[in-house]
Amino acid sequence: MVRSRSFPMISILALGLAFVLACSPPPAPDQSVPAGSGEQSAAPTAQGSTVLSAAESSSGVQDGDLIFQESESRQSELVRLVTRSRWTHMGVVFNEPEGPVVLEAVGPVRKTVLQSWIDRGRERVYVIKRLRTAKTQLTTEALKKMRDLGATWVGRPYDLKFRWDDESLYCSELAYKLFDRAVGARLGKLEKAGDMALNDDRVQRELRKRFAGTKFDPGETVVTPDSIFNDDQLIQVDP
Repeated sequence: MVRSRSFPMISILALGLAFVLACSPPPAPDQSVPAGSGEQSAAPTAQGSTVLSAAESSSGVQDGDLIFQESESRQSELVRLVTRSRWTHMGVVFNEPEGPVVLEAVGPVRKTVLQSWIDRGRERVYVIKRLRTAKTQLTTEALKKMRDLGATWVGRPYDLKFRWDDESLYCSELAYKLFDRAVGARLGKLEKAGDMALNDDRVQRELRKRFAGTKFDPGETVVTPDSIFNDDQLIQVDP
């Protein structure tokens, strides 16, 4: 049980990958955390804060926790068809002086107030997972590296073409690279975009309608929210 709170094959693959990776913009603006302020803003704001706060908040979330939700975006149903998973968006939790926030790639990379992030999901359903070896791997030094690296990504655009570089990022790419580079933990399964299964007629019709002619490299490396969610290196902590 999860917690709920108050055309050519290349073109098809291109959009299919977008649906698989999801992380699409929310249906309405939500609350981002301005740098150096406890106030909330409806507009995305770049932040460079690297101040280390307590590793665990009063709500029980810890720095480096991974949070998953069902997106309310229009393509969420297609994401579920392609991945057979309800989890279509994810982010990384950090505790700031003003409270817990989620570092996420949605539009630009940004920090979003945790409760606002939860409220944005379908029926406010979410799951929080934690690195099984968090006590030994998520040291003060490792968490600082995560914060510092995440701060350099804030404001970067959303990766519409799902390329495996840092110029733009999608949600599961951000989480994978953050843990890989700062902690040395590789979460999820790296796959090739061309290996994705996109046989459902409903998916293909939508792909042809929306993304006909999109150029795409089927050999591009990708990682999905679902593969990270199901990684045995993680344990579920909430609910």
